[in-house]
Amino acid sequence: MADTRVDSPAAADQSSLDLLTGPGATDLLQAAVATNGGRLLSWTAREVDHRPGASTTVSYRARVALPDGERPITLGASTGLRTVRSDTPGMLVLSDGNQQVAVWRFPSDPGLPGLARAFDESTVRALLGSFGVQAGQLDLHLRAYRPRRRAVVEVTGPGVRLFVKVLRPTKVADLHRRHRLLYEAGVPVPRSLGWTDDGLLVLSALPGNDLRDALRDGARGAPDPDEILAMLDRFPATVSDLPPRPSWTDNVQHYATILGSTLPHEAERASGLAKHVVQGLAASAPAHSDPTHGDLYETQILLEGGRITGLLDVDTAGPGRRADDLACLVAHAALLAHIEPEHAATTTELTARMVAAFDRRVDPAELRLRVAGVLMSLATGPHRVQEPGWAAATSARLDLVQHWLDVSP
Repeated sequence: MADTRVDSPAAADQSSLDLLTGPGATDLLQAAVATNGGRLLSWTAREVDHRPGASTTVSYRARVALPDGERPITLGASTGLRTVRSDTPGMLVLSDGNQQVAVWRFPSDPGLPGLARAFDESTVRALLGSFGVQAGQLDLHLRAYRPRRRAVVEVTGPGVRLFVKVLRPTKVADLHRRHRLLYEAGVPVPRSLGWTDDGLLVLSALPGNDLRDALRDGARGAPDPDEILAMLDRFPATVSDLPPRPSWTDNVQHYATILGSTLPHEAERASGLAKHVVQGLAASAPAHSDPTHGDLYETQILLEGGRITGLLDVDTAGPGRRADDLACLVAHAALLAHIEPEHAATTTELTARMVAAFDRRVDPAELRLRVAGVLMSLATGPHRVQEPGWAAATSARLDLVQHWLDVSP
């Protein structure tokens, strides 16, 4: 690594971002693939998780030449790790004396020690057997991967369809309890079969397709907004006893900081919009503890025949404000109409119906402020996934934040 000494925290953040997304990343990635006798042919950043003052993590799609031929692989790199083992197979730790970078080849993720086992067919078969599921040959398909945070592997075979969720080991037992709590209360979440110490959670599959698919199909099969409210009403009161988590809106100023860091010419606007949200919510009713999902949006809701059959990703379930759950769903739908104009008519129509129904349950002015707050978090998305033209897309999402702040209830 070249010398990357910096003189301030802000400069250090920018240096990390530049190092992992700029031309210098080539040397890091080449060093990683060389440990297996490979040669880097090309790479593109797939996802960027930039946390000012803490860490920067990037995943990459790369093509490499290996002794047995060329192939695509997934690589990851992260700065800001306090402790990382340099002897982990498939991982390399580099340092210039000022900055340390961990570089790894999937599935050797330093934050997800169980990932390699979740992606090994014989290991998964044995794991299922320990939970009473006898399986033959299995197919494994990676459905989601957020470096150092989580992954989801779909497991299929004769008579078998399950999901293995890969988490940081400190979080897996808690998520198992959340699934059991909600499942036993009649909320349509996947049933947890069990978990392992290295962060693997085995979940049942649920029928149906998600709400986003329904919207792309002309809203056929989309649920009545009152059914969504009824599902949330089934959350047991004991959810409010779980550890609290900040809502997306609580972190609106943090997202403004990220936006300003990645897109400096929008820093002032992002900060001003965040301030508007914070000041507006200061007049809201005092905080209270509703049982909430914590991250409700259209791909979390499964449907079949117009009825809700499933609710996914309850990692964030806990005490909060019902208005936050409803605002999260509305914000994601509003953004979907913006980024998929071919489906905008049906998505906008459902969004309007949801807002009308939700206005009857929570304060309308608070709902709109919280929609704007969630949209601030979503404005970081184009840079995070390295979308082509991400700078213009980010500015367009800030326009959408402004729109919701201007919408009168």
